[in-house]
Amino acid sequence: MTGAPDTEPVTVVVVHRNRAEQIGRTVETFRSQTVPTQVTVVDNGSEASTAGALTDLVGEAELIITGRNLGFGPGANVGMRRFLRRGTGQWVALAPHDAVPNPDTIEKMLAAVADKPRVGLMSADVGDNARPIIQPFLGSIDAAPTATRGFDPSDYPHGTLMMCRRSFLLEVGLFDERYFAYCEEAELGIRAARAGWLCGVVRGAEVRNPGMSSSVERVAYLQLRNTLLMLREHFGVTNSLFRIAVALVQIPVGVVHPPARGLHWSIRGRLLAIWDHLRGRYGPPPARISSKEHPHGRTRC
Repeated sequence: MTGAPDTEPVTVVVVHRNRAEQIGRTVETFRSQTVPTQVTVVDNGSEASTAGALTDLVGEAELIITGRNLGFGPGANVGMRRFLRRGTGQWVALAPHDAVPNPDTIEKMLAAVADKPRVGLMSADVGDNARPIIQPFLGSIDAAPTATRGFDPSDYPHGTLMMCRRSFLLEVGLFDERYFAYCEEAELGIRAARAGWLCGVVRGAEVRNPGMSSSVERVAYLQLRNTLLMLREHFGVTNSLFRIAVALVQIPVGVVHPPARGLHWSIRGRLLAIWDHLRGRYGPPPARISSKEHPHGRTRC
């Protein structure tokens, strides 16, 4: 493939925490893209044993040490602010520390929107044959794709590998940091649409997310709490109350018939999410949320 629309290097922001065995591979896959890239690793408060090795692990990539776990959205904002102040080019890519794109993924993404100047957000194809949309009473759900190749319009981008246009960020802004992690992409997609910007998934621009670890309870908590925040602020109190009712109904149903892929099923996490939403507590999850880790990929809210 030739003729990428932007000749300046694409800034790639990789948000990292405690994954020494993965970060080097991820950096290398982004440095080896078929278009020029500049990789920035934002370390979100890794433990000393990992942080001390990061300089060698990331090689020539720029390394920003935050000193604490800011969350995915706020950590990505650190890198995006750096891009807006000092970076070159029109696009910045965002990914977690275990994203593995194909060598031509970013080139395919850029080519797919070369004639679409109002596309402000886009994401790579994670291979799930689904299109992320937002249902005003439920939050983020999957819909059938409308394209098998190229640009497929969606309500928001996947967080495994997404790209943001500079002019879009300057107009609409960065991630809402109250979300900490999960649903920040969906909330940004809502703001994009209301400002007249487009979003989509680029079919055929592939990225894999082999899996990272996070607490089941923590993910359940953040997904529901942040969904409720998003629905209330963008669609109204009635919508968020409806979603609370759905969540409460799902609890006894889930006890009797646990989800087949119930990696993020936690009754306690859901109840704490509802409680904290009702009292307006956002940002990092509270200390009482379990940090016991289980394997999973970056899922949607």
